[in-house]
Parts: sequence; structure tokens; C-alpha cells
Amino acid sequence: MSEIEIITDGGRRRRWSAAEKLRIVEETLDERASISVVARRNGVAPNVLYRWRRLMLDGGAVAVSEDDDVTSNRTVRQMEDRIRELERQLGRKTLEAEILREALDKARSKKPTLLARSPLRDGFR
Repeated sequence: MSEIEIITDGGRRRRWSAAEKLRIVEETLDERASISVVARRNGVAPNVLYRWRRLMLDGGAVAVSEDDDVTSNRTVRQMEDRIRELERQLGRKTLEAEILREALDKARSKKPTLLARSPLRDGFR
């Protein structure tokens, strides 16, 4: 005689704690474990378990507990590198602007002095 498993779901949405999600996802990380079998054993839909697993592998425990998409660590590092490069460029441009401003101030202060010594001032044309 074969065994028959009766599933009484009730059609309700179940809330999983972060610890439960992590435990179930960790079960799927075993090479011998089938995701479908682990899902069935824990009363989770396989597609939900695949999603939890993807979120955990992409973003760690935070993603699984929050049930949100997260940015991968590689993307974060790329963004941080880009921010550092932009900050360096901003620093260079700020320095250039200060140098030009000082040069402009010096040029403005020298103009009256040069004009005072000019032979054109005394009427030589």
C-alpha cells in the first residue's frame, strides 16, 4: 500500500520569520538537496523558495529578512569607486577654479599700476 500525503493549506498567506527563511534557504545550499523537496517539506512554494535563495545569494540575510531586492556587493563597490573618482575630479576642478580666481584678482590689481606708468597717460600718442 502506498502512502498518500494530504496537504491542508487553507489558502492563507503565511508569514515567515527571517530565522525560518534563513534555515530553509540553508537547507537548499546542500548539494544533495532538491529545492522542490525542501520546499515541500517546509510547506513553502518552490518559486518562493527560489526567490528567497536568489535574494540571499545576492544580498545576504538582510534581503531575505526584508523580502526586498538589494544591490549586490559588486555593484556597491563599483558605485563607491565611481564616487571616489568623481570626488577627485571635483577636487581638481575646485583647485583650478581657485587658481584662476587668484590669477584674475592679481591681473585686476595690476591694471591700474600699469596704466599709471603708461606713456599714453602723459599724452604721448
